[in-house]
Amino acid sequence: MTHSFGGKWAQEKLNKVGSYLQTYATALKNQKFHLIYVDAFAGTGYVSLKEKDKSQLLLPEFTENDVKDFVAGSAINALEVKPPFDEYVFIEKNEKRISELNNLKSDYPNLADKIFPISADANDYLRNFCQGDWRFKRAIVFLDPYGMQVKWNTIEAIAKTQAIDLWILFPLGVAVNRLLRKDGKISEPVKQRLDEMFGTQDWFEAFFKEKERRSLFDIQRGFEKTANLDSIAEYFNKRLESVFAGVARNPLKLHNSKNNPLYLLCFAIGNPNPKAKGLALKLANHILQMR
Repeated sequence: MTHSFGGKWAQEKLNKVGSYLQTYATALKNQKFHLIYVDAFAGTGYVSLKEKDKSQLLLPEFTENDVKDFVAGSAINALEVKPPFDEYVFIEKNEKRISELNNLKSDYPNLADKIFPISADANDYLRNFCQGDWRFKRAIVFLDPYGMQVKWNTIEAIAKTQAIDLWILFPLGVAVNRLLRKDGKISEPVKQRLDEMFGTQDWFEAFFKEKERRSLFDIQRGFEKTANLDSIAEYFNKRLESVFAGVARNPLKLHNSKNNPLYLLCFAIGNPNPKAKGLALKLANHILQMR
């Protein structure tokens, strides 16, 4: 059974990340680092791009109607890389999908002892994963959530290792822009989710301005939204820059068949070494701008 979601945008992000994985593994093949690939919110590893099925709707991109083809998911992308990584960690909270991820061991018997499907909350697992000694380890982490599940303290933990390259899908159009109401009247639960995702409350000041409405009898004060997709994307990329050694300057908007932006594909590197950082950013920027 396949895990069905997405459209052409899903294929696009898989191609981008897959290109980086292959170059990364080749570049480090003669170094003595223990290389780890981590896929959070891994699903089944297989992605079936299919016609809309209202019974499975979770987010708007699930209504894609332009592709039926079966494509390799990000887990498969990593397993196809040569030379291989030393470990493949696939984090998925759903027990059924964990069972399907375990099938990857039989699909890739030569890598079976390197494949570790983990049933856990991705944020909790990753914060623990990032602890310890990273002098002899390197990793690529791909955060591919359905929505706003990734918490900022998880991103901070990844950055602090100074040894992990991060690819992350930021829910630009499917969640964040929609939750930023034009009148600024955002519920407390939604504000809390946005605080956790951005790691600060400053987003409100960045995305809204105070507004006065005068009538014959009084003055009403409120807020209006000033943010658009570009300014939200720029804000999140700057948040990444506040904790990572380097961040790709041109994150990629992924669009659906109606040309509506769904996600922002971002790249960040924790390694402060000028040579390593420079090469990684050059590669990531090149991949992100390729069409």
